[in-house]
Amino acid sequence: MSKSSAGPDLLALVDGLACCVPLAREPISAEQAHGVVPMLKAIADPARLRLLSLVLSHEGGEACVCDLLPHFDLSQPTISHHLKVLHEAGLLERERRGTWVYYIARPEAMAALGSLFTAPSPKTLEGAPS
Repeated sequence: MSKSSAGPDLLALVDGLACCVPLAREPISAEQAHGVVPMLKAIADPARLRLLSLVLSHEGGEACVCDLLPHFDLSQPTISHHLKVLHEAGLLERERRGTWVYYIARPEAMAALGSLFTAPSPKTLEGAPS
């Protein structure tokens, strides 16, 4: 497939929107930036980003190490360490049930991260100049 297969009209539209429509409504404050930096640092590691994704997509939105271990070529202590880092960064809550610890994503942390990368709504894009 060649580069031009998308068509020049689509590329012009994308370029036009990129320069005219802001990706976020307002820039984040210094306080907000300081609040999300630990979360971003925690998910900067590929294994931790994947762990968070697996917890979020797991049935019921919660998982224990026993559920996550088969998805990695890492030891159980290493997985537990990564989950601890995610917990300490405020991304996961943990709850002990017998011998297992279950991890659940914190909705307010997911909302904080999601708000950083919220794209304009389709209605906003419709009103953008072409």
